[in-house]
Amino acid sequence: MTHDAPSKPELRALRPDEQALSYSKYYNRPVAPPNPKLMGILSQGPMDPAKALAFERLNDLLDPGYHEVETGYCILPNGAGYVAVNNVFPGCTVEMMQWWFAWHAAGPGLRYAIWFPPGHASIAVNDTDRAKLLDPNVPLAEKSQNVDHFVVEDVGGGQEDIVISFLDPATIGFDMSRFHKPNVAAVFGGFGISEARQGRVGKSPAIMVHFCREIEGGVEFRTRFWMGYRINQGKGMCVLPPWVRLPIEAPMGLAFHNVLEYSNLGSFLPQIYAEEGPGIN
Repeated sequence: MTHDAPSKPELRALRPDEQALSYSKYYNRPVAPPNPKLMGILSQGPMDPAKALAFERLNDLLDPGYHEVETGYCILPNGAGYVAVNNVFPGCTVEMMQWWFAWHAAGPGLRYAIWFPPGHASIAVNDTDRAKLLDPNVPLAEKSQNVDHFVVEDVGGGQEDIVISFLDPATIGFDMSRFHKPNVAAVFGGFGISEARQGRVGKSPAIMVHFCREIEGGVEFRTRFWMGYRINQGKGMCVLPPWVRLPIEAPMGLAFHNVLEYSNLGSFLPQIYAEEGPGIN
């Protein structure tokens, strides 16, 4: 099974007010090539489900070192989808990542689109969350916690409306007594609900964790997705009916999309942070 980077699709033309924004150049520039190492791993096909990280063992991410499989995808025995990707960001810092997750949600939808123009359409937050993002008294680390992002995105199967509820690490399920450097620097995660605009019927839940850790010369995101899961009353659980088994194309598409979008973000994050950061406006 192979999966090559898609050819650049025809992007929508920016409105004059969007073109006038200082960061519109990142929408118009060529998309960065995806990380070849990660694309090569994913192109080998599904991983062994026995080597997936069960959500119940979430805190294993706080152990030093790496798991046997840091990049891969599969269908779990309960029918849910699983994705693991280890994206590396040379020249980036934890603060840049925290700034990005707040800044891109606080402004016009173009900020989400420049992340990965072929697949990202727009983003919105409610007024209460926008006030939190813009409040200089809220620590940067907390601006991407307990807020909801409403995004329109195509991860390979057509546009979807997705609500991502970003939570604090404790609510996700992390043992905060073990939550410290160097084993972890930050977590961006929670659960989402996606609904396709055409084709697939119904809403699809997933738990998402971007486990950020400092490495020599930059940071890494040890990303994990559990598709068919959600966090309910402080506990992560599979909510698929017992007779449902997700198609392998679901985690496969998400895994490749994750590499594509983060490869592009990593190619310009230090530059845009220098130009637009460190404040949120």
